[in-house]
Amino acid sequence: MRRVNSLVSCRGNPLVSCRGNPLVSCRGNPLLGCRGGGLLFSSYSTSSSGEVKSSFNQLVKTRRFDSVWPRTKVGLFQVPQLTTPDGFRATRDHAIEEGWRLLDAAASVEPGEETIMLFDELSDVLCRVADLSDFIKSSHPDEEYAEAAAETHLSIGTMVEELNTNTKLFTALQRVTDDPTVRNKLDDETRTVADLFMADFEISGIHLEATRRQKAVELHERLLQLLGEFMQTAHQPVQLPNNYVPESMLHCFPRVDDDHVLMRGLHYDNPNEDVREFAYKVYYHNNQQIEDLLSKLLSTRYEVAQLLGYSSYSERALSSLTIDNPSTVLDFLLTLSKKLKPHADSECDVLRKLKASDFDARRSRSDILQPWDVPLYTARQRAEISSVDHSQLSQYFSLGDCMEGLNNLFQSLYGVRFSPTKTERGEVWSDDVIKLSVMQSSNNAVMGYIYCDFFQRSGKPQQDCHFTIRGGRRLRDGSYQLPVVVLMLNLNRPSTYKPTLLSPITMGNLFHEMGHAMHSMLARTRYQHVTGTRCATDFAEVPSILMEYFVNDSRVLRSFARHHQTGQPISDEMLQEMRQSNPVGSAFETQTQVYYSIMDQVFHGKFDGSVSTNQILKQIEKEHACVHAVDHGSWHHRFAHFAAYGAKYHAYLVSRAIASRIWTSCFQQNPFDSEMGAKYRREMLQHGGGKHPIKMYESMLGEEFDVNNLVDTLVNDLHVSK
Repeated sequence: MRRVNSLVSCRGNPLVSCRGNPLVSCRGNPLLGCRGGGLLFSSYSTSSSGEVKSSFNQLVKTRRFDSVWPRTKVGLFQVPQLTTPDGFRATRDHAIEEGWRLLDAAASVEPGEETIMLFDELSDVLCRVADLSDFIKSSHPDEEYAEAAAETHLSIGTMVEELNTNTKLFTALQRVTDDPTVRNKLDDETRTVADLFMADFEISGIHLEATRRQKAVELHERLLQLLGEFMQTAHQPVQLPNNYVPESMLHCFPRVDDDHVLMRGLHYDNPNEDVREFAYKVYYHNNQQIEDLLSKLLSTRYEVAQLLGYSSYSERALSSLTIDNPSTVLDFLLTLSKKLKPHADSECDVLRKLKASDFDARRSRSDILQPWDVPLYTARQRAEISSVDHSQLSQYFSLGDCMEGLNNLFQSLYGVRFSPTKTERGEVWSDDVIKLSVMQSSNNAVMGYIYCDFFQRSGKPQQDCHFTIRGGRRLRDGSYQLPVVVLMLNLNRPSTYKPTLLSPITMGNLFHEMGHAMHSMLARTRYQHVTGTRCATDFAEVPSILMEYFVNDSRVLRSFARHHQTGQPISDEMLQEMRQSNPVGSAFETQTQVYYSIMDQVFHGKFDGSVSTNQILKQIEKEHACVHAVDHGSWHHRFAHFAAYGAKYHAYLVSRAIASRIWTSCFQQNPFDSEMGAKYRREMLQHGGGKHPIKMYESMLGEEFDVNNLVDTLVNDLHVSK
């Protein structure tokens, strides 16, 4: 887990843009803005009609000839040193040496634009190694590569810790931001980047007098330890003696040895009510040690915030977001809860009736809807409303057809296309990774590269994510450093006779992650520190969520959905049934996110540990939750989002509201509108985090940014979908 440091900022990946996680993007660390020099990318690429489809539906293996006519290895991502695990040491040493050189240059140059350029280059040098190694350490199937990458990542992190407390570097930046004469000579983007670097520096406490600065360092070190411990406990399975488990349930849990079983999570889909309840209460049992740990984490964050001059940790965390005021955020959430909860309660009543009918039919021992019942009955309700067979639906959504559909959509909207590109020996970490060049259709200029790591393999992380490997930026010679990203999914590989088939949910994930990728590809910022997804956390999900509206539009689906064997287009009846099943439980789900977000804001307010988190949550639950759970355990003890998204969990709701307004105003009438696509690219995507989100919003939509409009948008979305 990455600390939010001032000098390492791979901004824009809340850390791995994992869907539903809110994002992988080293944001919040000013100097790890990760770019990616050393990448050659001279591979030949072509694209013709249907080539995108065939590239994903029929994996072509070329490496079997390497033993006969071996090709020279080019290194991972074409970084020449990374042909072996030992190459990570060379890339690390070079980055550290170059980093210190750039630090000296930034500290000695005349204050001005050159200072910020050197800061960004320093950030870039570190990030090109940090982001690449961060990805490889978790994703490479070869343990030697993974271990070498992990060591490199740790070394870069150590250097960053030193930079975060380097007063010479801070003073150099201060000479730019604090001098009105110098500051006024900067262009808007340079001024924005300078302010972001300074804000991140000050969050680390470097501007404090010596005693207080040392206190801030100690508190940050304590926070790092607490965050690590909390993340470990949040995902830790529960080991139970056999005699603690009802004999009839022993077969439901894997055995550790002859005397113990292991509970790795909840069993929401188990039809046995007793198993669901037992698993829920054990996994979420109220552990006083975890309560003490969480309380210490929250109170330490509050102490850090006070030391830095903030009234709460929330105020500190929100300072660089679209909505940057804690009271405004809480008003947004409370108003949304008030308007949304009646709809959520109505949906919950349907689930209660289903539970009661099971009780009446003696299929349940209780007619009360409990938290461990909700997922099961929601799935049952969805099945009752829609008669569509998802296994039959998937026959119309081969991976190749979906990628071809995205290709055609992006050509219509942005004038860019995908071109499958041959990878060189040693360039990728798995033979089934497909490389796409993103090309401007008008002149075939390459805009960037997407490595599609879509297929399951042993040891691969089970998550759908967007990873920035290199951020784009304007180079000194006027050329543009092309962005490089990885999209990770976990799909079945295609076979000789059958392509990979996607369910509607998996297809939605693909479109979502591709929204992040296009944000990275189409940004054309001067500085990599603010490129693509390296923007405000509550804005970073806008492009990806917007793509969910496209994938749920019947006109878009009709443009590519074909039966993989017969070529028959998907029928209007099937599309209608898909549409009917989509909104099931949407109000309840959104209200749950609001409830979690309110909890997050309250916990990160003035929390001093004098009252337990359970006591605080019980009151919040009473007002904002549809199904009460606190009396059955402490589920929030496993709420891992406290670590990466402390005081920012609401960001996804803000992004969804903004995306909805863009869809309704700009694309709902015509999802293939090239003029609107060009405007969206020009007014929003190309700026990354280099322009304030509110300015982008207002220039795109021609309306004043109003939080009340966001509330109404989220509520109205429920009516439109139904």
